[in-house]
Amino acid sequence: MTAILVTFARFYPIFELFMLIALQDITFEFGSRVILENSSWHIEPGDRVGLIGLNGTGKSTLLRIINGEYSVSKGSVNKSKNLTIGFFNQDLLSFETDDSILSVGMTAFGKALELEKEIERLTKELEHDQTEELLHQFSDALHEFEALDGYNMKHKTAQVLEGLGFTTADLERPYSQFSGGWRMRVLLARLILQQPDVLMLDEPTNHLDLPSIEWLERYLIGYNGAVIIVSHDRYFLDRMVNKIVEVYQQELHHYAGSYADYEVEKELRREMQQRAYENQQDYIRQQERFIERFKAKASKAAQAQSIAKRLDKLERVEQVDNGPSKIKINFTIDKTPGKILCTLNNISKAYGANQILKNTSAEINRGDKIALIGANGKGKSTLLRIIFGMESMEGERVPGHNVVTSFYAQHQLESLDLNSEILDELKNFGSGRTELELRQLLGCFLFTGDDVFKKIRILSGGEKARVALAKTIISQANFLMLDEPTNHLDMNSVQMLIDALDKYEGSLVLVSHDRYFVSQTANKIWEIVDGEIKEFKGTYAEYEEWKKRMAAQQAPASVKAASDNKKENKQAAGSNTTAAAASKGAINKEVQRELQKQQKQFSQVEGQLASLKERKANLEASLGDPGIYNDRTKFAQVESEYQDVLKYLDRANEQYEQLFEKIMQLEANLVTN
Repeated sequence: MTAILVTFARFYPIFELFMLIALQDITFEFGSRVILENSSWHIEPGDRVGLIGLNGTGKSTLLRIINGEYSVSKGSVNKSKNLTIGFFNQDLLSFETDDSILSVGMTAFGKALELEKEIERLTKELEHDQTEELLHQFSDALHEFEALDGYNMKHKTAQVLEGLGFTTADLERPYSQFSGGWRMRVLLARLILQQPDVLMLDEPTNHLDLPSIEWLERYLIGYNGAVIIVSHDRYFLDRMVNKIVEVYQQELHHYAGSYADYEVEKELRREMQQRAYENQQDYIRQQERFIERFKAKASKAAQAQSIAKRLDKLERVEQVDNGPSKIKINFTIDKTPGKILCTLNNISKAYGANQILKNTSAEINRGDKIALIGANGKGKSTLLRIIFGMESMEGERVPGHNVVTSFYAQHQLESLDLNSEILDELKNFGSGRTELELRQLLGCFLFTGDDVFKKIRILSGGEKARVALAKTIISQANFLMLDEPTNHLDMNSVQMLIDALDKYEGSLVLVSHDRYFVSQTANKIWEIVDGEIKEFKGTYAEYEEWKKRMAAQQAPASVKAASDNKKENKQAAGSNTTAAAASKGAINKEVQRELQKQQKQFSQVEGQLASLKERKANLEASLGDPGIYNDRTKFAQVESEYQDVLKYLDRANEQYEQLFEKIMQLEANLVTN
C-alpha cells in the first residue's frame, strides 16, 4: 500500500491530502559508514513525532536529509507541493546582528515587512501624485498587508518572545548583547512565527527554563503543522508526541504513542524478536545436523543438498542488540558529614536594583536531595554559589561538620587542563580509581575507545562539560552541587546518572530544566519566590500535584475572600461615617458630598473587581481544558483575553486601594470637623 501511494503521489497532487513528506527506501552513507539503509518514513499532517536513538546513530543527519541539505544515495524523498519546513538546530548560532530581538523575531514576516516598506513609499508618492494607478497600487498593498495580518506582527512577535522568557524591556535590546542560550530562544521564536508546515526541533529544551518549556508545550499542542522533535527530555516527549521513530541498527523503527508507550512496545518487540531468533537457531541446528549426517549417503544426498540450498536462502532473524552496556556509575564517599550540611540565615543578594534574595533562610540536612526549580533570572545558580561559599552576600552562611563539597557548573570547565588527554585529566584528579574504572566511567559519558586519548583543548563545549561532570563523580564528595548536569547527555547517560544518584549516600542540590531527571532524583523542591526560598518536602510529581490543588482551591477562594474583605471594608467605612456624623453637630456638607461620591465609585469598582475575578476564574478553567488546545485560534484568543483581564485586575485593585484610602481620609475629616 505504501509503495502504491508513493507512486500515485508522483503523478497526482491529491498526495498532499495523505502525507507531507515520504522517505521511500532511502540509503545514506558518510564515506564507508552506512547511516541509514533501505529505510522509509511517511510524515502526515498533524503528526507529533519524537525522533530518538543513541548519539551518533544519525538523528540530526536524518533531519538534514528531510530539509534538503543532504542527498540520499538510494531511494527517494518526496514532498508535497509548496511545503515549508522550519529547522531549529545549533547551527543557527552562527547568525549575527545588532538589530533588536523584536526586529529579529519580526523577520519571520518577510513578505509583510516588504509590503510595509512599499506602503510607506506609496504614501510619500501620493502626497504629490494621486494618480489612479498609484491609488490602485496603494489599495492592493493595504489589502495584501491586512491579509498577511501585518498589523498584528509586532504584537505576535512580542507575545512569543515574552512566552519564551524575555521581558518587555528586553525586546528593544540588541540581539548581539544576549548569550548563546538566549539567542537560541530568539531564533526559536522566529521559527515559530514563520508557521511552517513541518517544524523540526533539535533539542529545543536545552536553552529553556521550566516556565518557557511549559509555554512551548502549550504552543505546540495547538500547532497546526507537523512537528518532529529530537530531545533527551523524556517528560517533554511524553507530553508532546503521538509517534516515535527510532534510528536503530541503520533502520527506522516506528511506534505509535508517547515515549512511555514506546518503551513498553519496544520491550515486547525485543522479546518477540529474541524468541524468533532462538526458534530459528534451533531449526538451523536441526537442518545442519541432518545435512552433516546424510550428505555422504547416496539415498539422502539430494535431500541434504536441497536443505543446504534452503538454508543459504533463509532470511536470518537478527539476535536482539541490547544496546550499550549498562555500566553502573558508582559514587564513593570519603567521610560522613554531620546532620546539618549548610545553614543559611537571613540571606540577601542583589545585583544593582535586581533583588535576587531577600532576608531568606534555609537548611540542608544529611540525606537531602534538593531540586532548585523556577524561571531563569530568579537566582538559582546564584543560590548554588552562595551555598558553596563562592558568592558574596548579606546574612550568614554556616557550613556543617565534615562536609566535602563538589560543584559541577559551567565555570568548572575553566579548571580543566587544556593540554591533558581526557583519561589523564581524570587520573590526575587523584580519585584512586583504576584505568579500567575510569574508562568505564568515561564510556557512560559518551567517550568510547580512543576518544579517551583526545586532548581537552580540541573538545567541544559539550564534551568538556561531560569531562567536568565525570570529575565531579569521582571526587568522593559527600555533598554534590549540580548545575544543569544533563544538558549534554543522551537518554542512556541520563538514566545511568539517575540510577547513580538514586544510590548515592550523600546529599545534593541540583538545578535542572529536565523534569524527568528532577522527578527521579529529588526528594525536596526549592523554589525562589519573591526573593524567598520556598521549600516543598516531596518529589517533583507530588509538588506538581500540590500546585494543581492549590490553584484549584485558590481560584474560588480568592474571589470569595476579596468579596468578604470588600464588604467588611465597606461596612467599616459606613459605620465610621455614621459614628462620625452622630458625634458632630455640624457637618461639612461639601466633604459629605465628596464622601458620597467616592463611596459610589468605590461600589462600582467593587462590582468591577468581582466581575473581573469571575471572568479570570472562567478563563483559567478554559485554559485548563485540554480540548481548547486543539483549536489554535481559540486558544490564542482565550490566552490573549486572559492576559488582558490580568492587566485590568491590576488597575482595578490599584483604584480600589486609592478610593478606600480617600474614603478613610474623608471620614477622618468629618470626624475632626
